[in-house]
Amino acid sequence: MQNPASVSAELSKLRVAIVHYWFVGRAGGERVVEALAEIFPQADIFSLVADHSTLAPILQNRKLQTSFLQRVPGAKKFHRHFLFLQPLALEQFDLSDYDLVISSESGPAKGVITSSKTCHICYCHSPMRYIWDMYPEYRRAMGFLAGTVFAVTAHYIRLWDQASASRVDYFVANSSFVASRIRKYYGRESTVIHPPVDVSAGKIGGQEGGYYIAIGRLVEYKRFDLAIAACTQLRRPLKIIGAGPHEKVLRRIAGPTVEFLGRVSDTELRKNLAGCRALLFPGEEDFGIVPVEAQSFGKPVVAYASGGVLETVRGIVPNKAKLENPTGVFFTERSLSGLTKAMLQFESMEQEFRPETIREHSLQFDSAIFKRRISEFIASAVRDFRARNQADNVCADKVFDAFAGA
Repeated sequence: MQNPASVSAELSKLRVAIVHYWFVGRAGGERVVEALAEIFPQADIFSLVADHSTLAPILQNRKLQTSFLQRVPGAKKFHRHFLFLQPLALEQFDLSDYDLVISSESGPAKGVITSSKTCHICYCHSPMRYIWDMYPEYRRAMGFLAGTVFAVTAHYIRLWDQASASRVDYFVANSSFVASRIRKYYGRESTVIHPPVDVSAGKIGGQEGGYYIAIGRLVEYKRFDLAIAACTQLRRPLKIIGAGPHEKVLRRIAGPTVEFLGRVSDTELRKNLAGCRALLFPGEEDFGIVPVEAQSFGKPVVAYASGGVLETVRGIVPNKAKLENPTGVFFTERSLSGLTKAMLQFESMEQEFRPETIREHSLQFDSAIFKRRISEFIASAVRDFRARNQADNVCADKVFDAFAGA
């Protein structure tokens, strides 16, 4: 472990730019940027578009430069519809004066152009899902005309996305799951550093409500429909926190035991987490902050066994050997029967889950650990980058001297 004071002093001397795809809400990607902004109080922020009302206090007084898309009517709300313009918009940012550029990638961000003397580190939450592994699902959900336009656009964005990966000097992945996708789509290796989670806000105790909970944006791929169907069939109380375009569909299939709370404050979210029986997490996520937050309250997680949750939950798998100190139950068949069986298995052994053990497991994902690990990585990467540049310059000087002496 490097000396934290010396690392901090080393990083404070750098001219830094942080490039985030867009600020239109406050989810995991934005929380990573906020943590980076704490590490680099001198950093300038760049983004395709920004809704300033969504910015956290630490970002509100920072220099934030947006692209020309900010001036296009409707771009903030319908930013994904401007996919074909995003590469051009990113490439207009002038980052030539910075020693270090950190791109926060999920939508496009890494495609910025930097100087040969600038170290570019990409923290990748995920390669763009809607043009890579989830492309067929997005395509199927569209009509003929919109789908045709999207297909043509996505084809060219894939070419640009793959090419722009070569502009990055070092990749950091938010999970081993994402690291495997970076390897597949970009042909690059990456270092895994899990994103920051405010586990310090969690606590054990509070009034037990006997209900299950599901949290997140109400979109199709998160599979809230499975949680709703399972709780309706088993007649178990379920509270759903979040809003999104799939809400009307979900309300139509919900039975009387399902309650939609919509968007809630952080205080209300924590209150509901503290009182729940367990978190239902039927979707596949790149990392998944919500399961870690639930565990910080000592709550077990019933989850689909895929994606980042395999790295954050010690889940019991059906027909596998007994697991010591479990923090949840996995189901491997993403179906109604798969989830209901997992819920019944959880209920049959509910007393075996120890809240103190579950909370302790969550502490490894604390924000302080992220900030220490990413700071050490960045400092090491910048040193390595400069050493390689210096070696290249020495080699070039020797070649020049040889020709000059000839």
